[in-house]
Amino acid sequence: MLKQKLENIDFYFVTDSKLTKKTVIEDVKAAVKAGVKIIQYREKEKPTRLMIEEATKIKELCKNKAFFLINDRVDVALAVNADGVHLGTDDIHYGTARVLLGHDKIVGLTVHNIEEAIAAESLGADYVGASPIFDTKTKLDAGKAAGLKLIKDIKAKINIPVVAIGGINLDNVASVIDAGADAAVAISAVVTKDNVEEECKKFIKIIKKIKQKNKI
Repeated sequence: MLKQKLENIDFYFVTDSKLTKKTVIEDVKAAVKAGVKIIQYREKEKPTRLMIEEATKIKELCKNKAFFLINDRVDVALAVNADGVHLGTDDIHYGTARVLLGHDKIVGLTVHNIEEAIAAESLGADYVGASPIFDTKTKLDAGKAAGLKLIKDIKAKINIPVVAIGGINLDNVASVIDAGADAAVAISAVVTKDNVEEECKKFIKIIKKIKQKNKI
């Protein structure tokens, strides 16, 4: 039941403690208030104890309102009983994460090409994050932008949801959804702004509008 609802996600919110103008907790509060259905806690440098403390607060904010995933850290996800994890290509192997988390949890995988997307689906991933669609400075090791063609190519080959990541903003998010993405991530275009809630609402509105148009 949990995983079936992944098909209804639109804007996918990812935290960034380095870019935020406020705090990660305040950003999540704003995102949830805006109606975001999926939140990913992404933290690379804080001590594990502090991560667990923040993740515990975020889980409470997301309760019955949004999926709560942890980037990379399966141990933190287990500690706070998060809804799942998102794993990059250099993170813990999918199979290990699935054994530790169980089959009821969500596991998403970052992919950079069609082959990785097909492999992710065959492994049992619940969704893929196609990255990077456009040039991004948020993730320095993201690699060369693949463009909208990556989304179209992946959507033609797999049946699980595709989340577009990398360099997405209010000017190009419509093209990303038009290309077939089920959801989109925008980090710097949201958390660097004064009003995170309003920025999230803008993305949600555009994504829903394009999805509705494509249904007709």
